[in-house]
Amino acid sequence: MTATLPEAPTRPTGPATAWHDVCALTDLEPLWGEAARVAGRQVALYRVDGTTVLAADHRDPRTGACVMARGILGSRGAAVTVASPLHKEVYDLGSGRCLSGDGPELPVHPVLVRDGRVLVALPSAPPVVGGPFRGPCVG
Repeated sequence: MTATLPEAPTRPTGPATAWHDVCALTDLEPLWGEAARVAGRQVALYRVDGTTVLAADHRDPRTGACVMARGILGSRGAAVTVASPLHKEVYDLGSGRCLSGDGPELPVHPVLVRDGRVLVALPSAPPVVGGPFRGPCVG
């Protein structure tokens, strides 16, 4: 289901962005990642406290494997981070920036929690696939 919302997203989005109703907030366990297929794209959702949810691509930007929902949540200063379960690169879930050196960025997505539902904004263009695994994420 796609929703058009009048509120500003948590981060700027481009003109070809659509909001998608993904799940109930109660479906997400606090301090844990979950993967969801949204508009043909695999997204990792992280409930970091009672009502705050962050979203990123499920695909690891270095290897291309769909594993980011299984990453380790943490923090660096005020930034909420996730470490890839494969090579342990650490990414800022607010900006997508790799904090472990010169690694590629992790695409992050705006999230709204409204009436107990988690909505994620995604670009209409398909994700760029990198790394050795070039097929679609399944699962």
